[in-house]
Amino acid sequence: MTRMFAILKVALLLVLSACEGVQPAPDAGYDPSSDSLRFTGELHLRNVRQLTFGGNNAEAYWSFDDALLIFQSDWQGINPQGCDQQFVMDAHGQAGPELVSTGRGRTTCGYFLPDGRMIYASTHAASSVCPPPLPQSNTYVWPIYASFDIYVASPDSVDHPRALISGPGYDAEATVSPDGRYVVFTSTRSGDLELWRYEMATGALLQLTNTLGYDGGAFFSPDSRQIVWRASRPQGAEADRYVALLKDNYVEPSSMNIYVADNDGSNVRQVTDLPGANWAPFFHPDGQHILFASNFESANGGGRPIFALYSISLDGGTPEKITHSNTFDAFPMFSFDGTRLVFASNRNVSRTPSLDTNVFVADWIAEPHAVDSAFQSVH
Repeated sequence: MTRMFAILKVALLLVLSACEGVQPAPDAGYDPSSDSLRFTGELHLRNVRQLTFGGNNAEAYWSFDDALLIFQSDWQGINPQGCDQQFVMDAHGQAGPELVSTGRGRTTCGYFLPDGRMIYASTHAASSVCPPPLPQSNTYVWPIYASFDIYVASPDSVDHPRALISGPGYDAEATVSPDGRYVVFTSTRSGDLELWRYEMATGALLQLTNTLGYDGGAFFSPDSRQIVWRASRPQGAEADRYVALLKDNYVEPSSMNIYVADNDGSNVRQVTDLPGANWAPFFHPDGQHILFASNFESANGGGRPIFALYSISLDGGTPEKITHSNTFDAFPMFSFDGTRLVFASNRNVSRTPSLDTNVFVADWIAEPHAVDSAFQSVH
């Protein structure tokens, strides 16, 4: 494992070094006719590339040097175990995927630390087998496994992760501040699904939210001073249903909006006020905008919801639609240098309906050119 990581990083550093100096014109070498995974209207995306090819692959997040991606997958081609495990692959699709969790239990929400170690939540300490599936239901609910704890693993010791954050109840959805100082995560340790902050140097814990409803999926701003997250704020009968589901270790994420706050939980602001599920937020490299996934345009239409990526200012306002596949696009994360976007999608070259969720990487075009405005899908 250590050898793989070393080879990938040396190769990518050589490529990056060769590209330093004079930069090509923004449109040099771009062939719209070959961008077969880009859709009409996707002004900010170019050279969309598919990195996985079956099953459910999601929550792909960059290493701090932008060389690698960690993601969770149940794709039988790489994971015959049956439920999500953590994998690492080269961000250019040249090597991997390679298993970096134990292959036992269920995992979720992998993320890199600045030193190359990885954190993720796992149920393997409670049982080596997959947790039982959800019972059949007419509503969309997520299980909140109380056996999830947060672990840290080194590339050369993935079979022996160390418990980082544990205790009674659900501990998961961990991400790391760009300065490496903090981990933010979601936990039921206070009786509700709240955000907590863990300080890497001291192990100190700080509860960041304290309002009834699901607070989760938090990320830090580029300067590490703020956090953004998804939250539900149920009231009345909806609050009663939320509490009842949580007692059975479930949450129904059908109505959520995006919030931001300082990294100590102060100065909370609601950014979106939209119907449906507004979630999977991530800060734009400028620190003044947020990308997020939403089905607000199809939330009241019946049938299968369509999720797209949108951009919105921290001050709110009208969101700008970023993806136009009319399928499922979610889990965006900018590379640390701000030039690429990784996301998960049901899109494919043939434009045929599919429930497979795969990992895609695209070049991010901050200021679209004429070639972007004129782009038309091949199919």
